[in-house]
This record gives sequence, C-alpha cells and structure tokens, in this order.
Amino acid sequence: QVQLAESGGGSVQFGGSLRLSCAASELAFGTYPMGWFRQAPGTERAIVAAIDWSGSSTYYVDSVKGRFTISRDNVEHAAYLQMTSLKPEDSAVYYCAAVGGRRYGPAIIAAKDYNYWGQGTQVTVSS
Repeated sequence: QVQLAESGGGSVQFGGSLRLSCAASELAFGTYPMGWFRQAPGTERAIVAAIDWSGSSTYYVDSVKGRFTISRDNVEHAAYLQMTSLKPEDSAVYYCAAVGGRRYGPAIIAAKDYNYWGQGTQVTVSS
C-alpha cells in the first residue's frame, strides 16, 4: 500500500508561483506512473499533469501547458508540480496520485486508473 502526502500548497497572488511536492511511502513508487489532479468546489476531480514511471514522458491539460511542470525523483520517492503564472482559475485542492500495479507504465490520464491518492493540498490564487 503506497501512501502519498502532498505539501506546498498555499495562497498566492495572480502571477505567482508554487511548488507542490508529493512524498511516497514505498520504494515501488519509483516504478508507478503518477499524476496531479485538482478539484475546485462544485466540479469533478480533473487531471492537471501526468508522468510516466521514468519521468521521460509527460502530459499536461491544455490550460496549464507552458505554466506547470511535472517531475519526479525516484531515488527520493517524490514527485513535484512546479506552478508558475498562476491564475485565480487554478484555485483548487490539488491531489497527487499513483497507478499501483502498472509498474514501468506510461503517463496515465484517466482518474479511474489511479488507485493511490494523497489527501490533497489547497491552492488559492487571488486576483
């Protein structure tokens, strides 16, 4: 059972930056695809970015392309989401997630395929 813990959320002004971190409890995390999702009040949880097990392949939703960067450090059992040029519409609870059981797998986009989730961290961007 992989446990994930996000950190790095907070409140920033329009145009600011934040770096989210996701710490994993298990060595096997280094072989799982993982992703970052977000959920704003009244909306469904949606993919923001995804990365394959090695870090060589990534996916971004169109609204964050060029502003967010997903990365991972398999030695440290961690993943990151660097967010720049933040906008009020980026405000949400951000979750990291991993696809256990898909060792050495590609970047995965669908939330239903993820079986390990963190508790979430709030990001608030003011205008």
